[in-house]
Amino acid sequence: MVILGLNAYYGDSSACIVADGELVAAAEEERFTRVKHWAGFPVEAIIYCLNEAGVEFKHIDHIAVNRKPNANLLKKTLFALSKRPSLRSVAYRLKNANMIMDFGEVLNRELNFTCQRIKAEVHNVEHHVAHLSSSFFVSPFREAALVSVDFFGDFVGTMWGRGLENVIEIGDRVFFPHSLGLFYVSVSQYLGFLRYGDEFKVMELAAHGEPEFMREMRQILKVDRNGEFNLDLDYFTHHCRGVPMRWNDGEPSMGPLYSRKLEDMLGPARKEGEEVNQRHKNIAASLQKRYEEVFFHILNRVYKETRCQNLVLSGGCAMNSLANGKIFENTPFREVYIQPAAGDAGGAVGAAFYVWNQMLGMPRSYVLERPYLGPGYSDYKIKQVLDSHAPELERENCRISRLDDEARLCRDAARAIAEGRVVGWFQGRMEWGPQALGNRSIVCDPRRPDMKDLLGAKVGGRRDSYKTFALSIQLETTGEYFETDYPDPFMLKMYKLRREKREVVPAATYVDGSGRLHTVRREDNPLYWRLIEEFRRITGVPLVLNTSFDDDAPIVHRPEEALDCFLRTKMDVLVMGNFFISRS
Repeated sequence: MVILGLNAYYGDSSACIVADGELVAAAEEERFTRVKHWAGFPVEAIIYCLNEAGVEFKHIDHIAVNRKPNANLLKKTLFALSKRPSLRSVAYRLKNANMIMDFGEVLNRELNFTCQRIKAEVHNVEHHVAHLSSSFFVSPFREAALVSVDFFGDFVGTMWGRGLENVIEIGDRVFFPHSLGLFYVSVSQYLGFLRYGDEFKVMELAAHGEPEFMREMRQILKVDRNGEFNLDLDYFTHHCRGVPMRWNDGEPSMGPLYSRKLEDMLGPARKEGEEVNQRHKNIAASLQKRYEEVFFHILNRVYKETRCQNLVLSGGCAMNSLANGKIFENTPFREVYIQPAAGDAGGAVGAAFYVWNQMLGMPRSYVLERPYLGPGYSDYKIKQVLDSHAPELERENCRISRLDDEARLCRDAARAIAEGRVVGWFQGRMEWGPQALGNRSIVCDPRRPDMKDLLGAKVGGRRDSYKTFALSIQLETTGEYFETDYPDPFMLKMYKLRREKREVVPAATYVDGSGRLHTVRREDNPLYWRLIEEFRRITGVPLVLNTSFDDDAPIVHRPEEALDCFLRTKMDVLVMGNFFISRS
């Protein structure tokens, strides 16, 4: 049984293949198009997934899409009658909905497929149902409380419920125009962070400010006695003007969502590119704190309704690692699972597993523990790339060694890291999700206080001063460095570092004493674990600084892109497969 899961005509377009209940391949289209958060139809991701799974188009039994335009139709109709949105907004949404509803024809057309018409059954899965499915059906929990929080999808901003075995029961929804994700996006836009996905930067900026604007934030986003939250719509425009968006064949974009009244309350909005001052940092801190207050309010309500200590999170807001790291201290939940692509890309996985487990009634048999579901490349392919770039490598005075001894490869790389050199690490299959998790990473020494500046100088100034870097740590030593000894293999939580360890790893310690955690289990990624082990033998420190292998572009996925990034920057070492490339 082969199921093709898709997130299409939306941000972070993606595809996956679920074969007999196992996720065998998954990838975001941005890695192939080299356009961040690419929106449109995931042609290249589909072709990769089918090739990786070893199946042809004619073998596809079901196609699952994480959009259902006719969902919540009554709510949409009542809202349209009361608000009378612009004809342009209505026309755009109808056009987008038609593409999603007629997906079989879209698939044949987009893939220019002539010799094999795709006759698989197409299933439209409601956006947030796909989100809930994307984490629960691949989680290790038999039973869990389920929460999905994001911008909007199928007229819903938040959904929660309960999962048991292979069935999801929906508890409640928060409908348009109220959305915790839209609240965060709107204030991020006000702060001058206008690109799709910039909310991540605002979250990092928040730690550098003081929440002095809480009165204002609580006026904008309210919580009532019944546990519902709602926006004061006077501060927003999406409910009356629609959401100006571009979701097709390129980087997604979104027009302003906040009204003039927000500026009247908080002062002039920051223009993109303007210097970030302390007022901006304080507004970001207030935004983050209010988000957390309402987020934990939702979680505590869901716990009261489900009485289950296992929590499964999904939706774009599940990527807010600052809030995720505080779940244990602010709620009764004792176990948390978030899959690595919790945002819209993950909806492809959720739609596929919803069809497999809930619609077809198949028992659960798969747990997503390892995120390495993308393309991988052999040493033969890597050598071809190196040979084709021999003149450039020679001009850069690069020395190339092939080290087939894994121990020596990791030892030489660890020694370079300990010497303060910046190392590009390109190994195995590409990660699923937005984080570099040890196969497409830039790795450095976390002990050096100047490492962030050094990294910016060598790789590029695009790494903002407030940006945080992850600490990849051997799972078994997590409790020695972090106050919360809980695994996070997907880098989606931030925990406080132990006070005595903060001076040991200053390069990755946040201003509030926390660190972005990435636990590495030996059986999940033996080579990366061994690299950290060799660094531990040299330095006594069982962790390395890890940041994405990119320079303001999607994370590299092919050897050509990794080598191009290495040559274009001042990176010291590139380790691809068994090849060790270093600048003299």
